Amino acid sequence: MTELAVGVMAPGFKLPATGDAVVDLSDCGGRKVVLFFYSKDNTSGCTAEVREFGELYPEFAASGAIVLGVSRDSVQTHEKFSAKLQLPFQLLSDGDSSVSKLYGVFKEKNMYGKKVMGIERSTFIIDPDGRIGQIFRKVKAAGHAKIVLAAIRSQSV
Repeated sequence: MTELAVGVMAPGFKLPATGDAVVDLSDCGGRKVVLFFYSKDNTSGCTAEVREFGELYPEFAASGAIVLGVSRDSVQTHEKFSAKLQLPFQLLSDGDSSVSKLYGVFKEKNMYGKKVMGIERSTFIIDPDGRIGQIFRKVKAAGHAKIVLAAIRSQSV
């Protein structure tokens, strides 16, 4: 699979989500979407990143953006994580890694000296027309949501 690039159409998907919902990317048309992929609920880095997106969510919403978090965790795990952090946006369950693979974020990683397959922390801003507007790969959790918010604010709708 070729790696996604700015300007191409974002791959479509339907995934189960918190709030007993199914999120279909095509239903988000006409709005900016912040689609961020993270490794695992309740881990320190991912908790920091997800919490920051939650804290800044009112500002994302005021900028006309929808925020969606994706990991391979189950919806049940997402529900507990979301409740613990009081998240105002949905977390999507990519249990079979199909969407992570579509977006090129399911990669070999080195964890404590072992090679494992997992999600490489990445974020995609999808423009209202469904095209990828910006890509952030191998991001650091702390401060990332602020960087994405600044990018959203700098783009004209």
